[in-house]
Amino acid sequence: MDTIGTVSQSELVRRRRQLRRSRRQKVFQACWQLLAVSSLAGFLLWTTTSPALVIDTPEQVEIDGNEFLSDQAIRSLLPLSYPQSMLQVRPQELARELESQGPIAKASVSRELFPPGLKVTVQERYPVAIASEGNAIAPGVPTDTPPGLNSNPAVGSPGMPSVGLLDERGMWMPLESYTDLDPTVQLPQLRAIGPLEQYRSSWETVYQSIRRSPIKIYEINWQDPANLILKTELGVVHCGPYSPRFGEQVTRLGQMGDLPNQIDLAQIAYIDLTNPDRPSLQRIGVTAPQTVPTP
Repeated sequence: MDTIGTVSQSELVRRRRQLRRSRRQKVFQACWQLLAVSSLAGFLLWTTTSPALVIDTPEQVEIDGNEFLSDQAIRSLLPLSYPQSMLQVRPQELARELESQGPIAKASVSRELFPPGLKVTVQERYPVAIASEGNAIAPGVPTDTPPGLNSNPAVGSPGMPSVGLLDERGMWMPLESYTDLDPTVQLPQLRAIGPLEQYRSSWETVYQSIRRSPIKIYEINWQDPANLILKTELGVVHCGPYSPRFGEQVTRLGQMGDLPNQIDLAQIAYIDLTNPDRPSLQRIGVTAPQTVPTP
């Protein structure tokens, strides 16, 4: 009996010691956890206010990849207020915001710690033509045309067709998305007139033909489905209904570079390229068409 009582007492003492040790460990762990949380909170507070991790000015946002819009114009599209903590910046959200703007096709945003700032890489939508439903021209749009061609510079107003910009793939963008960002931006000289949905699917092919032409083309008019009309440095050109032969028509036009040396352009009402194999001229005041002179 004495042996059993002695063993039980010893076991009881041992268990009490284990409990006290376990309690001390829990208190120690709780203190360390509290210290760690406090340190983290202090670190976060420090980082949000530290000059080393704060964007103070727009100049700390580096812009890369832009060729058309200025750095300042692209920075103005970012929904940032200054000073801005680096930890509060959401790069993916900023990139999506940029891509929602007409002039920006793609964007990526990354944080830069040394020196602190942001790097924004963009791919622009480069406007290649001024587009309108009719002959209306908005304020600020260039109206220069060659002598003898009617620019018809009607100023945009309520009730008149809206004026916008097209990129080489036919993406339409509001004119203001460029001019409001950068008043000094150089607008394209080419104009496209007519319902956009009528020619959007063909625009990329048409533009590439126009871009390669050695004869300057100022305007392409789709208003009459039966007759696509070009305004060029040689004068007005009638192409007839748009067809897959448009590239041939522009190529044939490019072979007429010597025409001003053979005939007074002021006497030509229009050049008829409906059949690019047999181009003709319609003189002012003359009923019968005339075959285009060969160089």
